[in-house]
Amino acid sequence: MSEQFALKQPSVSTAAASASLWETFEHTPSLKQRACFRYFAAVLVDLVVLNLFIEYAPEYVAAESFTITVLAAVLLQALLKLTIVVEHHVAAFFNARPGGFNKFMRFFAAWLVLFGSKFLILEALALALGDRLRFGGAWHGIIALIVVVVVMLVVEALLVKLYRRMG
Repeated sequence: MSEQFALKQPSVSTAAASASLWETFEHTPSLKQRACFRYFAAVLVDLVVLNLFIEYAPEYVAAESFTITVLAAVLLQALLKLTIVVEHHVAAFFNARPGGFNKFMRFFAAWLVLFGSKFLILEALALALGDRLRFGGAWHGIIALIVVVVVMLVVEALLVKLYRRMG
């Protein structure tokens, strides 16, 4: 009689019990899916880096709310990718021409685009978010922005390197 009232455990295979949503995908992702995931991961990296600066260096980076940092991370990622596209176009222009002067101009123009873009990015953030996101310190916050962007790019590069080593 005790057997009648014994609770039966549902039979669940260990594979199904431990599977996450990500493990259920059995197809090779398309180019659009890979690009979406790549940018999503890059925005998350930017979000984490930005919020770590806000937490540990509030005199240099401050934000009104988490939502503002999400918007800033998306905007930063878009502007950084646009900067890279412009830099590659400028580099291709000078690489297509022979001579030492063009080689010098390729590196100088790349530096100018990469450095000058930070001023445009800072202005775009100011226009889009106003005083809700602030970069402080030397040169009206441009040094803080450059440090934040460099850290974001380094972390992204390290994660890409780790990802490639995995297989």
